[in-house]
Amino acid sequence: MRSTAKTHLALCIAVAMGSQSLISTAIAQEAPNDAAIEEITVVGKSVSYANNQTSDEMAKQQSSLTSALAVIDNLPGVLINEGDTFGSDDWSTTVSIRGFQLSLDEQQIGITIDGIANGNSNYGGGAKANRYIDTENLGRVEVSQGTGDIASRSNEALGGTLNFTTIDPGMEESMVVSISGGSFDAQKYFVRYETGEIAPDTYAWFSASTSENTDWVTQTAENKRDHLAAKFMTVVSDVDIKGYFSWDDVHEDNYQRVSLAQFEQNPESDGLSGEWVGIPYVDQVFRQAWSSLRENMFAYLSADYKTENFEVSGNVYYHDNEGRGDWVPQYVVDVTADGEGVGHSELTSGNTVYGGSALGQLLFVNASGLAVSPIEGCESSITAPYGGAGPEYDPGCYAQGAIPVGSYRHTHYQKERFGFDADFAWYTQINDMDNTLRGGIWYEDYNREESRDWHKIIDSRSSFEFDHTPYWVQYSREFPVETLMVYAEDELDMGWASVRLGMKRFFVDLERQDNFDAANKAKLNSDSDTLFSGGIVAQTPIDGLEVFAGYAENFAAIKDTVLERDASTLTQVEPETAENVDVGLRYVSQNINASLTYYSIKFDNRLTFIAPDSPDGIDYLIGTNGSYVNVGGIESSGFEASLSFNVTDELSVYSSYTYNDSEYTDGSIDFPEGNTVFGSPENMAVVSLDWTRGNYFIGASTKWVDDRFIDAANTQVAEAYLVTDFYAGVSLDAPIQGIQSIDLRFTVNNMFDESYLGGIAGQSAWIGAPRTAAFNAQARF
Repeated sequence: MRSTAKTHLALCIAVAMGSQSLISTAIAQEAPNDAAIEEITVVGKSVSYANNQTSDEMAKQQSSLTSALAVIDNLPGVLINEGDTFGSDDWSTTVSIRGFQLSLDEQQIGITIDGIANGNSNYGGGAKANRYIDTENLGRVEVSQGTGDIASRSNEALGGTLNFTTIDPGMEESMVVSISGGSFDAQKYFVRYETGEIAPDTYAWFSASTSENTDWVTQTAENKRDHLAAKFMTVVSDVDIKGYFSWDDVHEDNYQRVSLAQFEQNPESDGLSGEWVGIPYVDQVFRQAWSSLRENMFAYLSADYKTENFEVSGNVYYHDNEGRGDWVPQYVVDVTADGEGVGHSELTSGNTVYGGSALGQLLFVNASGLAVSPIEGCESSITAPYGGAGPEYDPGCYAQGAIPVGSYRHTHYQKERFGFDADFAWYTQINDMDNTLRGGIWYEDYNREESRDWHKIIDSRSSFEFDHTPYWVQYSREFPVETLMVYAEDELDMGWASVRLGMKRFFVDLERQDNFDAANKAKLNSDSDTLFSGGIVAQTPIDGLEVFAGYAENFAAIKDTVLERDASTLTQVEPETAENVDVGLRYVSQNINASLTYYSIKFDNRLTFIAPDSPDGIDYLIGTNGSYVNVGGIESSGFEASLSFNVTDELSVYSSYTYNDSEYTDGSIDFPEGNTVFGSPENMAVVSLDWTRGNYFIGASTKWVDDRFIDAANTQVAEAYLVTDFYAGVSLDAPIQGIQSIDLRFTVNNMFDESYLGGIAGQSAWIGAPRTAAFNAQARF
């Protein structure tokens, strides 16, 4: 499909580059959700740093089945890749902004929910926005690339912050029912009840949804998601109070990363199998046993009080996360020295060993539970996965009666967070100039638990059903973490320009507690230096045109996952830091919103996760689940531009262009100095056309992503790709008595079925999702 995409690429570049006055952002103006949205295009906030927000059209380009992350992909500087169009596998989700990554390897981009910290985005106990918000309840997404707001509650925000907001309750009582269906057996049922005014100045909504789909490769995955949510708002004695609750329960079967050679050999397979064959070595890539199970419960209560000269706000929040990750190793671990001629106790249900280390591996046994060896001189006929296997894994190399044995390995994750925020703003005047002094505090206390246990598969020859009593609990650990952030900022508005100067500091304490070995404990302080930020926004003689410049020192605390390593290596790990500079223009008029931003970033102490799984095979016995290393630094610079133009009352055009140059500095290990940061494209461009007439709407969006390196050595290249999304629909007002409106919408993502490599992590890549269609019917009563 790459050759057929050249015409679309030419169109994309022509429109994006033709916007010479370049260009910022179309965004969704949040409106009461029971009102028709007539005007949705406005520019980003008038602040001294680059910021963008999503628009209604961006939401229409994605089906109701997709995750909340998908809607931001067209914004300048942002690249979202997910294992499938519906985002039904968190393992394969990646986000890239200005060379900063959010993936299995790295967490360098902050995420907040209605301004509240998400509790890290890592796979092992973290949660991205899609765990907190149903797509139908998503308001707008605010993207602050680079410097960002000083008050942002995240200690991952090296490369910016993504703030996902939920819709407010409507003013009138109503009910929304939504039904969706799509490719790969996708379906979703959603309902939201709006209470209207249930008490003086008090409104609320409640929603529930259930969805499922299979994978696009073998179509054997069993992905399921259930979601409950509620929100209320009220006014008590001039205090605005809001509360939000969500519960999310998912079972996701994963996609596997591939090497460039594997993709070129077969671009339609990730190497996972949809069929259980009864050979443990082959069945280690059985898709339904590559699973992520997660349950998240999140709630907050916020209050805001304003006077003419003063504002104070705050919130308290609670988050509980639990789940597990599954794999099926092709052996049973020998953890007990049972003695000569005695059957291995690991094969007998009810025998559980806590801690210790592996003595060996059991591959085949006889009827008495004794390990047996392959026939001498036998040559294996197993050629896949991971390049094949030797005779010790091949049942054809054993005498008749040999029984294959394998394991079902669970890694259990649990996290409990409690936190609060408090902010103030004091509005005064200095020599007839408006002055705003604001400050705040963020505190969070959480405890993450992680353990790993191994279960014997009951009969490896017939299925992956496992003994629910583990034969070995490999490790069990707890990681208490306390975070305190304080900030203060002053902004002076001189009329022709406003200037701000601020500072903040993080205090982060991490600890490891080993439930099997009390001596194997560790503590780590990951405090930041004082972080300075400042900026200016100035109006120009041209009506609607402003210039801005900003500087910020950003910081990412060392994650508790680093403590999974040996305590002796902790002295070699340092927090990540970044110095961000933004300089740009914004233009706002009745029909045009545009901006252009130049940025320069110096990123030090890049912390990278060296994963145990790779296209060459998996070492399931690595208890630390990989290792973390600082790999020198990165220097990034580039331009971000976008344009939103209302051609007529019915037709609008949106385009964005990103140029990014990210290189490794102070190279170490396998990250050579001067090489391009793997996973970061040098160029990206987007063109969207959206048309509305009366009750009908239709649109298409094309995104081009330049070549990306898959590895830090810059030897493997994921070729450039072009993906086009299409949507069309109709809104019917009062079609029948008792129904206020019905919206029908058809969506096709990757309309031309482009074949490409998508997300990149661990120096390998996931295959991009193919053409995927979906249909949604939504009724309001």
